[in-house]
Amino acid sequence: MSNLKKLTLLHSNDMHGDFLAEKVDEKLVGGVSMLSGYINKVRSEEENVIYAIAGDMFRGSIIDSEYHGLSTIQIMNLLAPDIVTLGNHEIDYGIAHLLFLEKCAQFPIINANLYIKLNHVRLFEPCKVISIDGMKILFIGILTEMVLNECKKDELIGTFITLEDAVKEIGRICNTYNSIDIDFTVLLTHIGFEEDKKLARMLDPTWGVDVIIGGHSHTFLDKPCVVNGIPIVQAGTGTDQIGRFDILVDTDNNRIDSYTWTPVPINAENCPKNPEIEDMILNYKNTTDEKYGVILTTFVRELTHPSRYMETELGNLFADLLKESLGMDIFLLASGSIRCPKLGHVVTKGDFMAAFPYDDQANITYWTGAQLKHGILHMLRDQAFFGDHTEFYQFSSGLSVEYDMKTHSLIKIDFNGEPVRDDRIYSVGLQDYHLRNLKDSFDLEIEEIDRNQKHRAVATSSAQILEEMLTLGQNKDARIEGRIVLHLTDSAIQALLESGR
Repeated sequence: MSNLKKLTLLHSNDMHGDFLAEKVDEKLVGGVSMLSGYINKVRSEEENVIYAIAGDMFRGSIIDSEYHGLSTIQIMNLLAPDIVTLGNHEIDYGIAHLLFLEKCAQFPIINANLYIKLNHVRLFEPCKVISIDGMKILFIGILTEMVLNECKKDELIGTFITLEDAVKEIGRICNTYNSIDIDFTVLLTHIGFEEDKKLARMLDPTWGVDVIIGGHSHTFLDKPCVVNGIPIVQAGTGTDQIGRFDILVDTDNNRIDSYTWTPVPINAENCPKNPEIEDMILNYKNTTDEKYGVILTTFVRELTHPSRYMETELGNLFADLLKESLGMDIFLLASGSIRCPKLGHVVTKGDFMAAFPYDDQANITYWTGAQLKHGILHMLRDQAFFGDHTEFYQFSSGLSVEYDMKTHSLIKIDFNGEPVRDDRIYSVGLQDYHLRNLKDSFDLEIEEIDRNQKHRAVATSSAQILEEMLTLGQNKDARIEGRIVLHLTDSAIQALLESGR
């Protein structure tokens, strides 16, 4: 008869500095205080509990941005995860700063694929074996270059290029550690739900990977997706819920005997508060409120950004302000740069920084009409709507597009009321990160558009432009104007609804 031991595996991903609880239908939801209360409650009720985070602890809040992640690390130290892997936003403050933050962390951070090109030395431990109740549990941290675009500007740092490279590394680690009687193996990934499914199909069953806990695509699930016998899970985004596995591990045969998984809502009904974490967060909040409480402007009403995969009011406003300030034909503003679902009616400096935390330089580039059509078609490819977490862009006024997913064609693409001409050159504004990742977002090479006219930087700070433009006059407004009209298939609409995007 097999020896069975129970393991409770809790997990979060893409927390993005979501520290504070919010009122939803008059009930408190989310926040690190109640999240910590739930984790501590489970730790007191169950014998063998491990809490893991699958990347992107950083970014998305004024508290995180003000302290460049140090506040997040201190809050996470009180949350006390047992294991964490890197997400793409852990790199946002630079590799050197990330290594400093790792020294401040009182929990292990694993990553198998960031390395120094000169000598191939890894920057982090690739994996960790956690021993609990006689069980040995192997965690492996995985990223690919697809989500580590920020590293492209650091010529000394290398990453996995493809899933195939990641699979080879997983096989190497599993082959090495399985010799020490590993009972259970978990991949902590930050590559997106669709990539997780592809990865699972490529894994050799003899490596013994039992579970994939993922992140990056902010996917909400009500049950695991099982591929190649491996349950794949995510816990959405922020701190509104936590994933929970209750697993019986067959330690004689080193495999799962049985399991249940459920997403647990973080709310006042389920989760007691952790006063120590609450006090720390409030101290940070009081400091940032005092510094960033100045009012920049007022809107006519609250403006919204409910999804990155559609035209939004905030997207229109910000894209128009950048276009107007920089004097170009078109500004393509990354939807993911806007990190809040709504803003206003009163807008403080802190509100704005929380809504637009990613600051980089603005560039002017030059595209033919044919290149513009090609790039927008690539932006609207099917993968954007089926969980791959591809980049999507908000259009400044003057550019309007109508797209049919069934035929994968542009019904209309107009500029200032006239069809875009293939041979005309249009000046197009891009944030620096998105210029550097032009191939991923638009299937265009920088050298290709530079043949029209070489790109150049026109401002060192996109955020400063927006902040200054917001202060010029009150009662700003923006409406959905039909700049992006999408005729989606029923399956695409369902995929977006299920993913919460």
